[in-house]
Amino acid sequence: MSATSTLALTHFVTLADSFDKDKVTPGVLGFIVFAVMGGATWLLLKSMNRQMRKVDFQESPEDGGAGTAKAAAAASEPKAT
Repeated sequence: MSATSTLALTHFVTLADSFDKDKVTPGVLGFIVFAVMGGATWLLLKSMNRQMRKVDFQESPEDGGAGTAKAAAAASEPKAT
């Protein structure tokens, strides 16, 4: 190690000892991470709402299933020519 890096490390070690070890805060990095996660959640919800608007929620009538079974049976019968 060079003398300047040793001197710099010595300053950081003494700086670290001056902090109160019982008081821990997330700081700027914690805020940035939280803000990015909040922005990603907002974009995800916006995209989900856009996709949900495309979905057609109208249900077919209950007797509609019986009609399709009759149509399938008629299609499977051989045609008389």
